[in-house]
Amino acid sequence: MPRHLERHNFESAGWLRAAVLGANDGIISTAGLIVGVAASGANGTTLLATGLAGLVAGAMSMAAGEYVSVKSQADMEKASLSQETRELADDPQSELDELTRIYQQRGLQAELAREVARQLTAHDALAAHAREELGITETLRARPLQAAMASAAAFTAGAVVPILAAWLAPEQRAGITTTVVSLLGLLGSGALAAKTGNAPIMRGALRVGFWGALAMAASHLIGMLFNVRV
Repeated sequence: MPRHLERHNFESAGWLRAAVLGANDGIISTAGLIVGVAASGANGTTLLATGLAGLVAGAMSMAAGEYVSVKSQADMEKASLSQETRELADDPQSELDELTRIYQQRGLQAELAREVARQLTAHDALAAHAREELGITETLRARPLQAAMASAAAFTAGAVVPILAAWLAPEQRAGITTTVVSLLGLLGSGALAAKTGNAPIMRGALRVGFWGALAMAASHLIGMLFNVRV
């Protein structure tokens, strides 16, 4: 009998969301800075400095925010596991009954649920309760440092797009070039995320592109209020 293989993309939802969010944030925030400053009449050197400063500040902000957020989650997981360890040591029978009820609620008959709970408890009681009661698995455990580095890297990758556009474009067309290139990057990012998640590609691309265009338009209008041309 041929082996039946199924591929589900929901397992990648966590890292995909973080990567797309970081990259899009890098593109939009850095492009917004460059476009806004360009609209004020600043020269090419100022635009490049603005973009690089935005990249560094944004990457550090993403890393710090992600680290603090995921570290808080990791601390809660650690506290929950410590509590579960104490409960298993103090009252193993009640914990076995609790695991049995969980499997019964999921559709197993009482005798089978009891046997499954007993065998899993004998194998690794803490892992069984962490997975079934707390929803904690080794694959999904919070990893603050990894999350921080990934967010900073994603933001940096996105921010490089408008910076390169502003750097390589003629100074008088830096704003429009950055806008077009950044929008193309956002459309591509949205399409890639949608394709990876088996969602409609066009809808995903246009959704990201719309909000990016809105952000850059707002930045452009603000920049025009400060005309520094001499």
